[in-house]
Amino acid sequence: MNFPRSKWLLPLALIALSGCASTDSERSAFVPSSSLSGAPNRVPARDKVLWEYRAGLDALRRADFAAARENLDDATLTLGGIFGDKEGRKARSYFSGENKKTFIGEPYERVMAYYYRGILYWMDGEPDNARACFRTAQIQDSDTENKEYSSDYAILDYLDGLATAKLGGDGSDAFKRAQEECKFGKPAVIPPKSNVLVFMEWGESVKKYATGQYHEELRFSPGSSPVRGATVKVQSQNVQVLPYDDLYFQATTRGGRVMDHILANKAVFKSTTDTIGNAALVSGGVLAATQQGRHNSGDEVGLGLLAFGLVSKIVSATTTPTADIRSWENLPQFISFAGLVMSPGENILTVEFNDSYGRPITSLTKTLTINVPSSGDKVVFVSDHSPASQRL
Repeated sequence: MNFPRSKWLLPLALIALSGCASTDSERSAFVPSSSLSGAPNRVPARDKVLWEYRAGLDALRRADFAAARENLDDATLTLGGIFGDKEGRKARSYFSGENKKTFIGEPYERVMAYYYRGILYWMDGEPDNARACFRTAQIQDSDTENKEYSSDYAILDYLDGLATAKLGGDGSDAFKRAQEECKFGKPAVIPPKSNVLVFMEWGESVKKYATGQYHEELRFSPGSSPVRGATVKVQSQNVQVLPYDDLYFQATTRGGRVMDHILANKAVFKSTTDTIGNAALVSGGVLAATQQGRHNSGDEVGLGLLAFGLVSKIVSATTTPTADIRSWENLPQFISFAGLVMSPGENILTVEFNDSYGRPITSLTKTLTINVPSSGDKVVFVSDHSPASQRL
C-alpha cells in the first residue's frame, strides 16, 4: 500500500507541535502592579504571586501593615487554589516549562508566606488565625500524601504552642517538638503571660541555580551575612537571641534529609525521545535509501521510521525540563523569636544584630518605640533590613 511522502511527515509534525505550543493569551497575560513595590507597571500573570511575596515582605519591614496584608492575602488565596485540575495538569505536563507555570515557590517560600501572614494576624489580636497560618505553613513543608517526612520548622511548632497556651490550651507537645527541632540551642518555654512578642529575622536569601545536562537540577546556595544572632534590650531586660530556623537548611532538606531537587521525569523523557528520534531517523534514512524509491514495503517502513524519528525529535525539542529558578529573593536566611513580659505604656526597644563573636554590628541596630497595651499582646516585627528607627 503506497502513501505519498508529503502525507506522512507534515501532519505528524503538526500533531506533535499542536500539543506543545502555548496560546498567545498565555504568553501575553499581564496584570497591573500598582500595589507591588518595585515591580514594573505590568507583570506577567504567572509571576504575580512572586511579586506579591516580595512586596508583602517589603511592606512588613516598613511597618506598612495594610499593604503587607493585601499582598500576602492575595498570594495565600492563590496558594489555596493553585493545585486545582487546570494548574495541576499544567504542572505535570512534559510540555510546560517550569518557569512558565504560575509561580508559587518551593516549600520554604510557601511556608514563609503563611508565616508572615500569621504574624500579621497576631498583630491584629487574632492568635487563633495566627495559629491556623502557622499550621498551614507546616503542611507546606510536609509530605501529606506519602507521609515520608513532616515539617521540622522549630519556630512554627514553638508559635503553635505559644498561641495554644494563650488560647487556654496545652501547648507543651508543640514546645517539646520545637526544642527538638531547633539546631542552634533550646528555646525557652515562654509562659502565656508574655505580652511583647518580638519576631526577628536577618541574613540574605537562599539563592537558586540550575545544573545538569538540561539545566533540570534545581540547586540552592546560602546567602551571605555577618549577622549570626541578636540582642533585645528593653526595661533593663537583655535577651540574647539565636536563630530558630535556617532557611537554607529548610530549602535543601525534607524532614532533615538532604534532597536533590531534580526534575527527573522530564529530563529522562527528553533524553529518551531524543535518542529514539536519532535512531529512527538514521534507520529510516538508511532503509529508504537502499530501496531506491521502489515504493515497496521496505520503502514504506523507511518512510515510517523517518516520520517517527522526526516526531520524536520535535517532541524532545519541545520538552522543557529546565528548573524554575525564579526566587523570592528578599527573604532572610534566619528567623527567630523572643517573648517578653513588660509593663503597659510607651517603651523604647532596641534590637542589636550581632556578628559571629557576639559583637553588635552598629550599622544594623534598630530602635523601636512601642506602646504596650494593658491587655493582649504587642507584636513587634524587626529585620536587619528594617529602617533604623520605627514607631510601632
